[in-house]
Amino acid sequence: MKRRLIYGVVALVLSINLIIGARVYFSSAQAAEKDSAYPSLELFSYVMEKVRKDYVDGQNLKYQDLVYGALKGMLNTLDPHSEFMEPEKYKELQNDTQGAFGGLGIVISMKDNFVTVVAPMDDSPGFRAGIMTGDRIVRIDGKSTDRMSLQEAVKTLRGEPGTEVRISVFRPSSNQLKDYKLARSVITVDMVKDIHGKKEFPLGEDKIGYVRLVQFGEKTSDDLEAALKKLKAQGMQALVLDLRWNPGGLLEQAVAVCEKFLPRGQLVVTTEGRNPAQNSSRHANGHDELPKMPIAVLVNLGSASASEIVAGCLQDLNRAIIVGEKTFGKGSVQSILPLQDGSALRLTTAKYYTPSHKVIHEEGITPTVPVVMSEEEGRAVQLQWTPGGIESLEERDRQLVSQVHDSQLERAMDVLKGITLFSQRSPLREKRVARGEKMAAAQ
Repeated sequence: MKRRLIYGVVALVLSINLIIGARVYFSSAQAAEKDSAYPSLELFSYVMEKVRKDYVDGQNLKYQDLVYGALKGMLNTLDPHSEFMEPEKYKELQNDTQGAFGGLGIVISMKDNFVTVVAPMDDSPGFRAGIMTGDRIVRIDGKSTDRMSLQEAVKTLRGEPGTEVRISVFRPSSNQLKDYKLARSVITVDMVKDIHGKKEFPLGEDKIGYVRLVQFGEKTSDDLEAALKKLKAQGMQALVLDLRWNPGGLLEQAVAVCEKFLPRGQLVVTTEGRNPAQNSSRHANGHDELPKMPIAVLVNLGSASASEIVAGCLQDLNRAIIVGEKTFGKGSVQSILPLQDGSALRLTTAKYYTPSHKVIHEEGITPTVPVVMSEEEGRAVQLQWTPGGIESLEERDRQLVSQVHDSQLERAMDVLKGITLFSQRSPLREKRVARGEKMAAAQ
């Protein structure tokens, strides 16, 4: 009797498990069927045929036109940086020359679904017009950018030098909308500059060097090394590396810049995606050219992408103090995937992570020493940097701009002065302690 009861309980438990397992299996199967590609492709084919047959102006529609349109829509729903490129557009990308082009000199990105200015390039039409980081371009030549992709906006803004383009810019901070009529020009950029916007790199009495990286181009690392050599030859004891309004550039150059301040083998940045092939890590292959030398890195909202990789790396490894404002937060990897008909996908496939595995994308880098500047102060500082910038202003504005202090740079200099002074006193104190111990032992 007892044995029958045990068998009955076991049979009941097995039955219950069987029923539960069956329900889980069928619910999983139903969920998988709902997310299956085949019913969705069937729906897509039905809609495509319906459009071809019944659309009022559909007599000239081609299947390729409909498929391309669908692919553009699909990629645009993913994120602001993914895109389907038709063969002609992909060829333009391949032939795009780096270093010089006709445009307005404003680096843009998608933020909150708006075409947003990351930073204006020095001495460019956009910079001289007063366009600032955070401005939203809402119209280009009378066409709304509401449904315009980032790549379309870039293509529309670029053009032959000397040609004109009209843009409407909304500034969220002041709630103002302003129209500009600008002439495109050839945009060339010196990637590394000194405090005066030149390449002389003088060293002041405080022995604190200053280097500004405008962008991460093909020669940024080499130009930085040349600047560091000039400063070291003058007896530099500390360094300010200015990445403000630097929109980024080449990943390899970001790693090469970090290598100047890190020991060989040190992790700089990792990329991680769903596909294991996208996972990688970059390590320093050079050597620290300024061993134990204090470094401060200046950042703000205009610091993006490669700038954030450098700032995040040096902050994580306690190699530099980050001063300024929170950065832009653009830390994703776009891969170009060619297709068989000559078109291509620009697809976000991974994200960048700092050595401590902090994500950069949409988070940005938070400064160690926060120092906020107003838009007017930031604009004045940029004009002070640019040769002839203050002279280009009206008489009434020249004095106001020339009197503006770069509070972020001043704070960075103060921090470095304190660190340098402390480091100089510490060895002296150790010597005094050692001398006192010797005298005590002799007595």
